[in-house]
Amino acid sequence: AAIIWPIIIEQLLMVFMGMADTFMVSSAGDEAVSGISLVDSINVLIIQLFSALATGGAVVVAQYLGKRDNESAEEAAKQLIWMSSLISAGFSVISLAANRPLLSLIFGSIEQSVMTNCRVYFYVTAISFPFLAIYNSGAAIFRATGNSRISMAVSIISNLFNIAGNALLIYGFDMGVLGAALSTLISRILSAVIMMLYIKRPDQPVTVNGLLKVRFNGAMIKRILSIGIPNGLEGGMFQGGKLIVQSMISTLGTPAITANSICNIIANITNVPGNAVCFAMTSVVGKCVGADEYDEAVYYTKKMSGMTYAMMAVFNAAVFILAAPLTQLFDISAEAIAISIPVLRQYTVATVVFWVPSFSIPYAMRAAGDARFTMIVSILSMFILRVGFSYVLTAIVPLGIMGIWIAMEIDWVGRSISYIIRFIQGGWKKKKVV
Repeated sequence: AAIIWPIIIEQLLMVFMGMADTFMVSSAGDEAVSGISLVDSINVLIIQLFSALATGGAVVVAQYLGKRDNESAEEAAKQLIWMSSLISAGFSVISLAANRPLLSLIFGSIEQSVMTNCRVYFYVTAISFPFLAIYNSGAAIFRATGNSRISMAVSIISNLFNIAGNALLIYGFDMGVLGAALSTLISRILSAVIMMLYIKRPDQPVTVNGLLKVRFNGAMIKRILSIGIPNGLEGGMFQGGKLIVQSMISTLGTPAITANSICNIIANITNVPGNAVCFAMTSVVGKCVGADEYDEAVYYTKKMSGMTYAMMAVFNAAVFILAAPLTQLFDISAEAIAISIPVLRQYTVATVVFWVPSFSIPYAMRAAGDARFTMIVSILSMFILRVGFSYVLTAIVPLGIMGIWIAMEIDWVGRSISYIIRFIQGGWKKKKVV
């Protein structure tokens, strides 16, 4: 609980700040909201790769801490920061150089006003990738040590700064999408700087110094990538599948794109306790595996999954009841609001039942080193179930946005069955990485 609650606060803050962000931008019209929503589907794909690498580093750090080898844990942390900085800088350069071709390739023929907003937002947010990757790496390292309060504090500062920047640039200077993008960039730079100052402090369980003297350690990188690459491929293909689905959504018109964006933002509220427990599992299960305490790993996985079910039931019930007033907080069209409400309500019911085995259990298995199996299941389920049924339920059975969300829930059912069987059979117990 000491690990989980700071993460819940951090995640809740990020969700509500994201809602405030979109609420502010919505004053510029549906085209602005749609433009940011479409670009964010690309940004999330890239950010997912950074998070996957951070998870790989966190697993290695946690397992070394379980072995009481702090020196190796610190070396793993240092290698993670160097790798994430280098890889994210590469993605920044590619995104800046191929701004228009990428957007045209992925989204095809969309309204010109929406495309203009897409290009502006993509240019500015692409610059922020290295800073976001550094923050994610630092946050993952602190969570691996069991100290989630640091990332919570940095997130609070960063998000409050982002909201203040939005208020100034969107309302004060009437900069619209550009103002939102600049505020996001500056807040991510700030979070990276603060995180690096924290991680150098000698009173932390894992202290990282000498980051300017870059020396890559092949053996340590291999351990991190043994988790990071499968996790990255899983996340990348998962988000790639979501991009395909997003391209289907883009053909349904601006109100549908806007409704999908608002539903995603509000739905993130329901995922907060689950995401918090998943982050905590990396530390708890990783340390148990590092100490060869597999019975303890099973015990804590079950206990933390039960906690997640209880908390998510509360969060989803609240969103189900408040679906209408939550959507009406945004300055969007009546048509977009009408689309959003039934989608949110059916989503909350499915989330209570299927989210935990779909996402919580695989996090425990990754923390033990079993990243390849979760990767295979996730990729197959995404492209066979989610993408396949998204096409069927929009092009053949014309359910619109509702069909997209039902297809996502069918995907959850498939992966839940696979992960539960794997966990019970215990194949994940043979994948330790240190």
